[in-house]
Formats: sequence, structure tokens, C-alpha cells
Amino acid sequence: MNLYTLISASVVVVLAIFFSLPLLNPTYWLSLNLKSWLWIPIPSSSLSSSPVIADLVVRNGVIYTSDESLPFADSMAIHNGRILRLGNFSFVQELAADGTEELDLGGKVVVPGFIDSHVHLIYAGLQMARVELHGINKKDEFVRKIKEAVRNAKEGSWILGGGWNNDLWGGELPLASWIDDITPYNPVWLNRMDGHMGLANSVALKLSGISNLTKDPEGGTIVRTVDGEPTGLLIDSAMKLLLPYIPEDTVNERREALVGATNHALMRGVTTVVDFGRYYPGVSAELPWEDFSDVYQWADASKKMMIRVCLFFPMETWLRLHDLIGKMGRAISQWIYLGGVKAFADGSLGSNSALFHEPYADEPHNYGLQVTESEILYNITMASEKSGLQVAIHAIGDRANDLILDIYESVVSTNGMRDRRFRIEHAQHLAPGAAARFGRQGIVASVQPLHLLGDADTATKKLGTDRAQKESYLFRSLLASNAPLAFGSDWPVVDINPLGGIKTAMKRLPPGWDDAWIPSECLTLNDSLKAHTISAARACFLDNDLGSLSPGKLADFVILSTDSWDDFAAEGSASVEATYVSGVRAYP
Repeated sequence: MNLYTLISASVVVVLAIFFSLPLLNPTYWLSLNLKSWLWIPIPSSSLSSSPVIADLVVRNGVIYTSDESLPFADSMAIHNGRILRLGNFSFVQELAADGTEELDLGGKVVVPGFIDSHVHLIYAGLQMARVELHGINKKDEFVRKIKEAVRNAKEGSWILGGGWNNDLWGGELPLASWIDDITPYNPVWLNRMDGHMGLANSVALKLSGISNLTKDPEGGTIVRTVDGEPTGLLIDSAMKLLLPYIPEDTVNERREALVGATNHALMRGVTTVVDFGRYYPGVSAELPWEDFSDVYQWADASKKMMIRVCLFFPMETWLRLHDLIGKMGRAISQWIYLGGVKAFADGSLGSNSALFHEPYADEPHNYGLQVTESEILYNITMASEKSGLQVAIHAIGDRANDLILDIYESVVSTNGMRDRRFRIEHAQHLAPGAAARFGRQGIVASVQPLHLLGDADTATKKLGTDRAQKESYLFRSLLASNAPLAFGSDWPVVDINPLGGIKTAMKRLPPGWDDAWIPSECLTLNDSLKAHTISAARACFLDNDLGSLSPGKLADFVILSTDSWDDFAAEGSASVEATYVSGVRAYP
């Protein structure tokens, strides 16, 4: 054998071995693309050379993908909970076989599963079983609701509820005296709709030891009469004086709340939520951790999870979250993702506790409340960021937003550039130049369009027409500045309803108004849909798996009632007909 023959034979053998490796198998690369850095890995059986067969083929629809590379398709193939292929039916049908299920959409519009970027999921489920005060627009009706609850309650038991909005009955704040006569033997606690103020009756005040001698805590206010007596209203951190006296919800109640809230969210087309837990100023930072272990991990282990959750925890517990991620990773399962930490800068507009540069028009000496001191906010943000956690901070007033933008800028200048995706939750009122800063700094504006329906009149009253018009809910300005925009509801502050939020962002028409509130800030349907899908996914580091209908992504999608994209784009009106999670029908 000559040298040439020997070398040739050796090359053939090496190439044969080399090409037998999975790295050079095209099916391996297909499966690798379908693998998730976050959720379920593709089984090893999928790495064989046999073609992948779709479990489900969805056809004959108007499928909005939220993916700019292919905005629309009429069919898609799904396998093992993920999208294999999108396009026309003949192209997709190539992956079908005898066992493939087929879903004919009948021309209906399909969109990716909605992501609600800001909810309090278990708290919302608990509220569904309590006194419901949303939409009450008369004092007499408010009192009647409490009277009805007392009639069905045991003597001595707490009457709990919430959702009231004093602006709906003219602005007068409720007083303990409104309900003391009908609640002589039951302590009462009723949250305002924004969660930053609540009303206690005199029984509850006495039980918690709140009197005219009680001092206001840092970051909170006990509302008083001119004589210094508590009126029953507690704002922000003042709530911590009373809340420890309310019996804790049982584990079973919280588990039932998760199930109820999940079913309601799926009915609205929501397949993923960013859950900030049962955490408000004045509330124990332990509650979200208890829900994580008692409810979420239980539901996951029991295979009762039907909605994906990205969990945020109180920022003061950042080290605990950092250690947990070190032990378990960010993805607990395909359902539970450990997101990051949250803190509060201020309160809310309706409670006159949002922090502003200028005073409230209806309270000339009140600039709002800074719930957490600047130095503390900076230090825990710095520590959380250094540990690799995503940071989200609640800021509603213009001064609060500027404060957080400053803190984020300082952290970046100290620690250097990286992909942090800092978030500001709400970002409702922005001083001149703040929207541009969001874009320049790459700060996620996590906003809630449905809030503007109730705030349009309130903002005008509390800020004055000029300030309200210039700085309120600046969605278009934020997008024009290239700021990441993510939509949510803040449920149970308002109902979880992405389609309602999308229409509101497009139309900005508060109840009783003939014209849009700040029409220059209206969004298109495309912008609004992205804020509830792909942009919302990116805002919480889930865009590798969620937010669009494209090959490799999880097959979470919503079938809408409309079969006309043009009508949908013009009016934003539609309802949810069905919700699918991982290609499986979850509602109805």
C-alpha cells in the first residue's frame, strides 16, 4: 500500500467517524433550536433522524405572531408544547401524520398568549372572595355593601374587602363613622383600589391600639380630624400598625385563591403573569415567601399549575432570593421562574401619596410620600444588582420616577454596563425629559393602561389641567424614546383584562369622555399587542421562550372572537374565545 492510498483510507475513516457525531446531524441542530434555556428540554428521542411529527396543526386563521420576521401566518404546527413551524397550510401540513390533531380556526384572529407584567395573583384570588367595592359610586351603596357583609359574618370576625375609589362619588374620603353603627362587634379593614390606603372602623382601630397619641410611622400617614383623632384612614406604611392584627389567610384559602385567580386570568387570555405577591407598604415581607413555598411549589408538585408565573420578592430579602437561585436556578419548572426583587419609592395618586416635584393642587402643602429613604433604596438596589438580580421599583409621581432614574444611573456608572433590564413599575407621571431618560438608560416602563380610565379626572383635580396633560401616562413618548414598554393590570387594583388595556392604550377614552385624554399619546394596535406579548416577555427575561408565535417558542396562544384584522386594528374590540397553554386548551 503506497502512502497516498494509506492517507486516503485514513481520511475516509476519520470523516466517517466525524460525520456520525450528533454535532453534524441536522436533526440535532433542529432539536437544539427547539431547546429552551428556561423551560422543558427536548427528550433525547427527538434527536433521532426520524422527522418530527406535529401533535397539533392549527390552520385557517389570521395568526399574529408578534415576530417582525413573519408578522402573520395562517397555520402552525405544534409538538411537545412548542411551535415547530408557521406559514401557509401546505407548508405546515408536511409535519402532520395520522395521530396529528387538527384545529380549524374558521378565519379567527390568533395572538400570542398575553403576558400581564404586573399582578398580585394570590391576593387577587383572595379578594374575589371578599367584599367587592370596585365601581361603587355612592356613599349609601358603600355602606350597604358593608352592612350586607356583617349580616353574613360571625360576631368578632374581621370584615375584609377592597376596591373602593372615592373619586367615583365625588372625592369625599370615607370615615370610620360611616360604618361604625353597623359594625359594633366586627373589626373592618377595606383597601382602597390602589392598595396604598385603607379604611378601618373604630373596632379595628381600638383592637390595633391606634389612637390620637399614635405617631405616624416613617413613610406612612394616619389621617386625622382637626382635633387629632384618627378618621379610620391609614396611608402606606401606616397600615403596618393594623395589618398584624388581621388573622392570616390559611394555606387552603391561599391555594384556592391561586386556582380561582388562574381560571379568571385564562378566561382573559393571560397565560403568563409577573407576580409581585401580597406585598405593599406596611405588609410583611414574608408573605410572598410563604406563598412561594405553601402555594406555588405545592401547586407545581401537584401538577395544578395552569399559568406561568415570574415571581418578584421584596427587595429587602434580596440575599435570600440570591441564595435560592444559587441552589435551584432561575427556572423552578416550566411554570415557575424566579424573576427578581421589588421596592417602593412612593404611594399612589388617588391616596395623595405619590411623590411629586410640585404640591397637589387640592392639598397645597402636600408633595406626597417617599415610602423608602433614598439611601436605603440606593444601597439595596446596588446590592441586588451586584448579585445579578433584576430590580423593579414602584414609582408613580414625577419626583419618584426621577429619583429612581437617578439611582439606576448611579448604579450603572459604578458597576458598568450589562443587560440588567431595570424596571420602573407604573411610571404614571413623568417630568419633562424623563421619558427620554427611560429610553437612553434602557429602563423598562411597566405600565397599566386601564389605570388611566380612573385617573383622567383624578389627575386633573389633583395636579391641575396643565400638569396632568403634560406628564400623565406617556406611552407614545416612551416608545418614541425607544424605552421598553410592558403592559400589565396591577390586578386586583383593576381587573385583569389585556384586551381592555390594549383598547384603552389605543383610544384613551375615560368613561363619559367624548375625546381621547392626551390623544398624542395614543398607541397603535401593533404597539399595544407587543407591549402585552414580546416586549412584556423581554421585560422579565422570558423572551427566549415566550411572547411570540415563532418556531421554538412555547405554544401559548389566544383565539379571539373577531375574524377581521382590519376591524380589530381600527377599534381594538374583541373578546377571548379560547386560551391554549403549551398547545393544550386551558379555557374554556
